[in-house]
Amino acid sequence: MIGTMILVLIGCGSAVMNGGATSVAAVLTIAMAFGLSVLTMVYTIGSISGCHINPAITLGVWLSGRMTGKEAAGYMMAQVIGGVIGSTILYFIASNMGLSATGANQFAAGELSAAFMVETIFTFIFVLVVLGSTDKGSSTTPFAGLAIGLALVMIHIVSIPITGTSVNPARSIGPALFAGGVALSQLWVFITAPFVGGALAAAVWNIIAPGK
Repeated sequence: MIGTMILVLIGCGSAVMNGGATSVAAVLTIAMAFGLSVLTMVYTIGSISGCHINPAITLGVWLSGRMTGKEAAGYMMAQVIGGVIGSTILYFIASNMGLSATGANQFAAGELSAAFMVETIFTFIFVLVVLGSTDKGSSTTPFAGLAIGLALVMIHIVSIPITGTSVNPARSIGPALFAGGVALSQLWVFITAPFVGGALAAAVWNIIAPGK
C-alpha cells in the first residue's frame, strides 16, 4: 500500500506539476519519476513484500506459482488502496495550487484498439522483466530494482503520448476517480489490458524460465 501510494504520488505528481506531457523534456521527466519511484521502492520494501505495487505484476507472480491466490488478492487490494491514497494527497496539493489535472490515463477518440494493444504489450514487457530479474535462478537478482526501474522509464518514453502510460491498474484507478468524465469511462481499458499483459508475461516466463 505504501509503495503504490508513493508511486502514484510521485509519478502522477510529476505529470500534474509539469502540465502534462507537452514537450520532450516533460515526457522524460515523467518517465524518470515513475521509474525512479519503482527503483527506490524495490530497495526499500522489496525485502518485505517483493515490491509489486502493481496488480498486473501480482497476477504474473501468482500465475508463475510464486504466491497463493489469497496472497495475490490481498496484495491487489492494498495496491488499489495505496493508489487512491496517493491520488488523494496529490489532488489536495494540486487543487490548492489551482491545478485541476490528476494524472489520469486517457486516449484519444478512435484510438481504443491502439490504446488496448499498447497497454497489453508494454505490460507484458514490464512484467516479463520483473519475473526474469527476480527469478531465484537468476544471477542478476541484486540488480533487479535497476532493471525494473529502467524498464518502466523505457516504457513510459514510448507510450506516454498514446495513453499516458498505465501498465498498472492501481496507478490508474485513483486518478480516474478524481478526474471523472472520460478518464473514468475509459478506466476499464487500463484495468483489463494490463491484466492481459501480465497473464501473457507469466505464460511466456513459465515456458522460457530456467529449469522449466
